[in-house]
Amino acid sequence: MEAGGRPVMEGHIYKLFDEELRELKAKILFEGSLVEKAVRNAIDALQNRDSDVARRVIGDDDDINRNEVEIEGFCLKLLALRQPAAKDLRFITTAIKINYDLERMADMAVNLCERVLELNMEPQLKPYIDIPQMAEIAQAMVKESLEAFVKEDVQLAWKVMNEDERVDHLTEQVFRELLTYMSEDLKTISRATRLLFISKYLERLADHAVNIAELVIFLVDGKIIRHTKYPVSSV
Repeated sequence: MEAGGRPVMEGHIYKLFDEELRELKAKILFEGSLVEKAVRNAIDALQNRDSDVARRVIGDDDDINRNEVEIEGFCLKLLALRQPAAKDLRFITTAIKINYDLERMADMAVNLCERVLELNMEPQLKPYIDIPQMAEIAQAMVKESLEAFVKEDVQLAWKVMNEDERVDHLTEQVFRELLTYMSEDLKTISRATRLLFISKYLERLADHAVNIAELVIFLVDGKIIRHTKYPVSSV
């Protein structure tokens, strides 16, 4: 067994495996760029009431789904053929999980756009205040979680995880406000309900960003912190 937990292999096999790992990372980053774009466009569609942009996000989801399937197949091939160990194994298993979270993020963007199309058929219920703030935080968390993966930056991963509480607080705030609208005027129920769904999609986006950040911790330190109460900050 050589340093890093890799089995003894011929030099050219090492080189090929390293190239495959770099290719896997590039695939994840490309998928991440598509998802970031989908999330950004979905939020723009909401804030600008732009149905064309919403339809574009929905239409582009097929490309993300195809990439997700391709990446999973590539990871399974590496596991079967290379039998990786130690950090190489952690990297591939982390990539599989990040790939799943990215695809789910794209689904949240699509769901958000479907609600936007429905909302655009009626007058705007109210000026959006908390929801854009949630969207801004969630979008930043998505971006920073991917950056943490690229750079293997544990501190940035902790930052992403600690931002989640702000999104949860805003979700509760939106819920209380929209509940008041619905109780005071029954005609607002359909629009308010769709906005509640949107706030939930944004909360889920943030949750998937947290999942990726936790996976970065696992990749770098080999620690599984999922389902544990982590501190407000970490050294």
